[in-house]
Amino acid sequence: MKALATVAANVGRGLAAGLAGTAAMTVSSTLEAKLRKRQPSQAPAKAAEKVLGIERFESPQAENRFSNLVHWGYGTGWGAVRGLLGSAPLPPKAASAAHFAAVWGQEVVMLPTLDVAPPIHLWAKEDVAIDVFHHVVYATATGIAFEALRANGR
Repeated sequence: MKALATVAANVGRGLAAGLAGTAAMTVSSTLEAKLRKRQPSQAPAKAAEKVLGIERFESPQAENRFSNLVHWGYGTGWGAVRGLLGSAPLPPKAASAAHFAAVWGQEVVMLPTLDVAPPIHLWAKEDVAIDVFHHVVYATATGIAFEALRANGR
């Protein structure tokens, strides 16, 4: 029973850490978008729209709210996976690397499958590097937050 309680506590820590990681990724992607003068990516929201069968929104503002909800919910939710990895017999850096691989690997498979982004082999090298960078920011921040929460017994 103690093992189950530890896993549950780690999933909770992971969710909180995922929120922190999402905040870090939001900062990095917002700064990068401003520097490159590009619009924020709508691919995750478009994927959620397809999965949920949403055809249109009442207004662009409603779609932007949905996009933000998807972004924060998705990043926070993936934190649970980091929590599960924190329950595995892995060193923290290996758990964070596995978390990055799971999150980024899922993106490069799911978005093209849902036809909301081209397959990664069609991306410009710079775009791949930038996307990897943002996901490394997310996984690193999530891992640091998770380990801090675990060390403090929270």
